[in-house]
Amino acid sequence: MNRPIRRVAMLAALMMAALLLNVSWLEVGRATPLNNDPRNRRVADAEFARNRGAILVGTDAVALSKPSSGRFKYTRHYSQPQLYATATGYYSYDFGKAGIELNHNKRLAGTSADQALARTIDALTGKAPAGSSVQTTLNAKAQRAAWDAMAGRKGAVVALDTHTGAVLTYLSLPTYDPNELATTDLKQAQKNWSALLADKNKPLLNRASKEVYPPGSTFKLVTAAAALENGFSTETLFDAPKHLKLPQTNTWLGNETDCGGDRITIEQALTVSCNTAFANIGMKVGAEKLKEQAEKFGFNQNFETDVPLVSSRFPQDLNPPQTAQSSIGQFEVAATPLQMAMVAAAIANDGQVMQPFIVKEVRGADLRVQSTHRPQKLNRAMGKDNARALQEMMVRTVEEGTGTAARVPDVRVGGKTGTAQSDPNRPPYAWFVAFSENPDVAVAVFIEESGVERNDIAGGRLAGPVAKAVIEALR
Repeated sequence: MNRPIRRVAMLAALMMAALLLNVSWLEVGRATPLNNDPRNRRVADAEFARNRGAILVGTDAVALSKPSSGRFKYTRHYSQPQLYATATGYYSYDFGKAGIELNHNKRLAGTSADQALARTIDALTGKAPAGSSVQTTLNAKAQRAAWDAMAGRKGAVVALDTHTGAVLTYLSLPTYDPNELATTDLKQAQKNWSALLADKNKPLLNRASKEVYPPGSTFKLVTAAAALENGFSTETLFDAPKHLKLPQTNTWLGNETDCGGDRITIEQALTVSCNTAFANIGMKVGAEKLKEQAEKFGFNQNFETDVPLVSSRFPQDLNPPQTAQSSIGQFEVAATPLQMAMVAAAIANDGQVMQPFIVKEVRGADLRVQSTHRPQKLNRAMGKDNARALQEMMVRTVEEGTGTAARVPDVRVGGKTGTAQSDPNRPPYAWFVAFSENPDVAVAVFIEESGVERNDIAGGRLAGPVAKAVIEALR
């Protein structure tokens, strides 16, 4: 072979090698980014047409794929759309996914790594691939009870199993119909999406765990926990004047209730929700100890969970007046209803904080269990003795204090009310957090708008009956 031919052959070999390397790089190195690129409509078409697994509440499929004619083989269908939209989320061609549809997408689609064997068997047998079903922890009766008790008011309800962290109720209002976004009529889906975004009530907001609000007096549970954990007892006395001038300011803090004396115990202060006493408790404990206690319950923390959430906030570098305001859940303290349910659950669980979760089991199309969630401990927020002391304080609050609207016959219930100022131009928020024994559940109720006169807004009066309804539904 002469020299020119050898050069041409070498050039051809190099070009072939470069081509093979490029193909290999596209297949291995860039496959995932290309498949996930929103401009790749073939991948989007294939995914949207897949037979996704069901989302189950008990034995009821609240989300499943139904055969469809036209461009896509299947359409995602939600059987009780508004009741469970906060949990299921939506599955949309143009607008992506939310909720369980997002956080368990690969399992529902049948594309997760641990489903590789099932996919291989399906391919060899010619069987159409199908996703796995996910079994939620939600309790249908409790979810319905929360819905009915909220009576359409804007807000959220979260209930947790105190010992495992399982989410039993997960509701945000106002809500929406995910079928309107899952429709295969893509033009109509676009109109529906635009209407939801334009809605002044913001139904797409997840008020249960992805929005934070001032928790008001429900945060006094954290302040009380900090006091108990730092050497004070339930019988320690603190000044409780009718009005307290905040140090370094000309601002006066008042009470919404009769505190029962000018100097009262921590237990009495919690029972009647005395602002001035808790401001003094917080300043005595100190800003750093308050922050440490809040973080033990989960504030300022990010932790693994399949529940969509944002971190609740407790501010840093507080001066004395800011510490006083933060002690009663004001200033820049902000929490999700999920976080406040975690606080109540940890107190009821003798101080142990559990990881919240909303899916307990995944089953393949053949109904075999592929995975089961096991309860996970996150942190110890309090010692057992102090937690039990705080439990008794919360029980007294329900039996004879501000939380009497949450009493349930023959059930031990502890709770804490909250009325939180957010903006002078809007009504305050109403809160109630509670725990019960048998059923072992912790509940947080948040009411953003109640439709009643400003002077009639109170956490116990408005939110307490909702918590009671959830507890009764779980008996």
